[in-house]
Amino acid sequence: MNDDLPQVETVGSPRPIYVEARQSQVAASQRWDAIDVARGLAIVAMIVYHFSWDLSFLRLIETNILQVPEWRWFARGIAGSFLLLAGVSLALAHAQGFRPLQFLRRLLKVGGAALAVTLVTFFAFPDSYIFFGILHCIAASSVLALPFLRLPFALILLAAAFFLVGPLLFTSPALDAPYLDWLGLGAAEPTTNDYVPIFPWFGMVLVGVALGKALLPQKTTLSVARWRARNALARPLVWAGRKSLPIYLIHQPVLLALLYGALQITGPNPAAEASPFMKDCVATCLMQNAEAATCRSVCSCTVDALRQGDLWRKVLSGSTTADDEVQISRVAQQCLRRPPS
Repeated sequence: MNDDLPQVETVGSPRPIYVEARQSQVAASQRWDAIDVARGLAIVAMIVYHFSWDLSFLRLIETNILQVPEWRWFARGIAGSFLLLAGVSLALAHAQGFRPLQFLRRLLKVGGAALAVTLVTFFAFPDSYIFFGILHCIAASSVLALPFLRLPFALILLAAAFFLVGPLLFTSPALDAPYLDWLGLGAAEPTTNDYVPIFPWFGMVLVGVALGKALLPQKTTLSVARWRARNALARPLVWAGRKSLPIYLIHQPVLLALLYGALQITGPNPAAEASPFMKDCVATCLMQNAEAATCRSVCSCTVDALRQGDLWRKVLSGSTTADDEVQISRVAQQCLRRPPS
């Protein structure tokens, strides 16, 4: 990273340890391509997840990814990777001492972006706007992590474990007040499109801080810090890692605009479009002690029949009248009496 550092080794004598330590500290405070590549991979994963979420939200696909455990764990893994890297970067950036101006510039940038996300989503999704998402958590965690930068490695890991397991120990309905939602210890999870509270997620930041501190005294630190992304795959990832904040802010509006345009051409996926009606229909059918397979068959038949007339548009818009409900019930009865194919 810095080829101008003094070379004090002599022939036949070991290189002084303090020179390696000094080089590691200088390298730690500079930009690492390896960390940018890792952040770039997290950005790519985030775009993949949000693209799939948008397809589901616009009902271009039948799958509701919010109901698929694998997709939920994928989202958590992405959030955890961003927070881990934020902790590593914080530890390395201040390895030679706290830099208040650098810290404040970064905090204002991330905090301002978090506020912009809140304002935009408040008007776009008023029932599920983002009040404490990934950017809010990174901004708050950056401040909370400052006292840990000078603590021993073991104490940082102990504090990280406390925050990671905190929800298992301290969750209580008494903490369900909206002004405490940022803690993440309420019994009821708030309705929001991105929720990354302090418990347990600050724990991932502290794991990153501990990892960053652990890297400093290692002999491999210089080689990792000096590594440069020179192949065609790594260079775009470095760029994405260094532009992660603007990419985060603009990628969703771009994706939604493109997919909304596609929706105007293709229309919604038929199965996804019918999903709310199917869910209510099957639930009503099961309450009448019918078998699940029979209920699904009858409700599917009902959907197909309703699609043949104007009544289906009223079902989709939720504007059916009492007379419409009677007609829908008659269609369902006809489907129930229809012999199985």
